Amino acid sequence: MGTRKLLAKARDQLAARGIALGRDALFDLLGRHDLLVSPKKRRTKTTRAGLWRCPNLLPELRVTGPRQLWVGDITYLTLEGGFAYLALLTDAFSRFIVGFDLSLSLAVEGCLRALNHALPQPPGSLAGLVHHSDHGVQYTAYAYRDRLAEHHIRSSMGEVGNCYENALAERMNGILKLEYGLDDPFVDLEQMTASTSQAIALYNYDRPHLALDYRVPADVHFA
Repeated sequence: MGTRKLLAKARDQLAARGIALGRDALFDLLGRHDLLVSPKKRRTKTTRAGLWRCPNLLPELRVTGPRQLWVGDITYLTLEGGFAYLALLTDAFSRFIVGFDLSLSLAVEGCLRALNHALPQPPGSLAGLVHHSDHGVQYTAYAYRDRLAEHHIRSSMGEVGNCYENALAERMNGILKLEYGLDDPFVDLEQMTASTSQAIALYNYDRPHLALDYRVPADVHFA
């Protein structure tokens, strides 16, 4: 994880051992041992625009708690000899990853499985929830839109490939790849699936989040 989160998580353990270590000192220590998270700029396009359109509801939305806004996105992971595609759904308030699916295809079924993974929530809690994504064909497909409608979830969309209109989803991709090693190539889908499941569990239940006042997403989502 990033240095600030690591310091927040380790502060009590350091204090118990009489170790005084500030942010800058920890940055220097990690840098000397080549343990800082290094950002990468490589990106592969994973979406193609669908014909259906709906408005962007984010400018008028004020998110005050979990289960009010989910953001969806697809990112690629590297296999020896090809790619796999990770579909993610994240709660915008708690930063909790509520659903995910790993697939060898960019077809709608992967995103639909991620959505089905996310749907089991407390009764009545999803009515009026906004689902935000880009206009990729996976999200504009009839099967996906019908599933949202069944649960009274409203669709909101930004433009395809515009990371500024779905910044949280893009941020989630970066955290999983850079902090949890999912940007490295995998031998096969089995290894990738195990690593992805572990990374998401660690992110949801172990990683302090700056936007959550250094609480972990699960503590906020299920509060």
